[in-house]
Amino acid sequence: MEFHTLYASLMGISGHRGLMDAMLDVPGQPGPDTPDVRIMEYAERLLFFLKHKNGENALQFYTNLFYALRGAGCEGLGDWLWGYLRHTETPYARLIERGGSDPALENAARRDIETLVLLAETDCDRFIDAMKPLLGEEYGPVLASLPRWRAAAPFDFESLTQFYRTHGAGQFAECRAFLWEDGRLIPVSDPDCPRPEEMLGYELQRSQVEQNTRLMLAGQQANNVLLFGDGGTGKSATVKSMLYLPGMEDLRLIEIEKENLTGMPSLLRSLAGRRQKFILFIDDLAFDQDDKTYSALKTILEGSLEKRPVNVAIYATSNRRHLVRQTFSERAGEEVDTFETISEKTALAERFGLRIPYLTMNKSDYLALVDLLAGRAGVGLDGESLHARAMVWEIRHAGRTPRTARQFIASLAH
Repeated sequence: MEFHTLYASLMGISGHRGLMDAMLDVPGQPGPDTPDVRIMEYAERLLFFLKHKNGENALQFYTNLFYALRGAGCEGLGDWLWGYLRHTETPYARLIERGGSDPALENAARRDIETLVLLAETDCDRFIDAMKPLLGEEYGPVLASLPRWRAAAPFDFESLTQFYRTHGAGQFAECRAFLWEDGRLIPVSDPDCPRPEEMLGYELQRSQVEQNTRLMLAGQQANNVLLFGDGGTGKSATVKSMLYLPGMEDLRLIEIEKENLTGMPSLLRSLAGRRQKFILFIDDLAFDQDDKTYSALKTILEGSLEKRPVNVAIYATSNRRHLVRQTFSERAGEEVDTFETISEKTALAERFGLRIPYLTMNKSDYLALVDLLAGRAGVGLDGESLHARAMVWEIRHAGRTPRTARQFIASLAH
């Protein structure tokens, strides 16, 4: 394909509009928030100046493209395109993710991908040979020493389609954990989530959370979950450990701070209909009197005109069973019907379909956990001495919990 034809085909891309918007820097259009976003702009400029017989500018953008590819850690344009297309949402990607069918869109996307494959497979020598007659003889040594990138396309229309069908597209195909802040999702590439083998105690509670989560993974309506109880018992770890259980590959975890709860309705709408399943995780939840976010969460859990998407469930942890801080003055206040006031404040917790208590361990379970951790850490104390010191540690650190047991074993290593 001649360069002017390839340029025209590239400019006619429609099914992957987001790619071309990034390439042309279209104002107001979303593009990848990465330093290598200009790669496609450089490729387009290179073709443009070759088409218009401008050798010096073509040379400039050839070198720009090479260094941009290397800066992105890519050996060739095909490597960059393969990564970009997998993790950028386009109309065609969303269509395949939903299992839909649209022959017109499919044909447009096929044409787009075939054009990008041709671009990726264009050998660097072709670009250099095209520049030679456009530049003076003095450029001969420069052109001869130009670096090359790999000319290959590690993808085609069928392989990209299969990826969308299996993994979806966009950031949810790239990452499994996110933070919801100021109305946008922030990917967490290396989340602090414990592996199942790291979880200790509370097997009954964890099995309830897992069963509910697997219900959602199976496409059924799952309950919203409240894990409440003493600190250090593993409530948050239980939720985060769901990511690494077998069969949870389609699960995504989105952590939401309490101050960002008012933006949750828009987040819920954006997640509906996706192939992935989502836990919206609110950690250490508690409300003060007249907290503005209280009513927002109450409506989201139950009471809104909009249905909660079947692929989304809200999991919250709290040290308070009823989530709302109460004082004795409120119970003995001047309001005529004090019972109604208290009932209103406890109503939020009741909107979680599954409420799971995490209480401190009894003495025997706590010491059994200490023995287990001591064995793993190679602690050489005899059982009687170990238990005696573990109980003294527990008294000073307020609570027989997995956290206390881990901290005690860690103290023995010093």
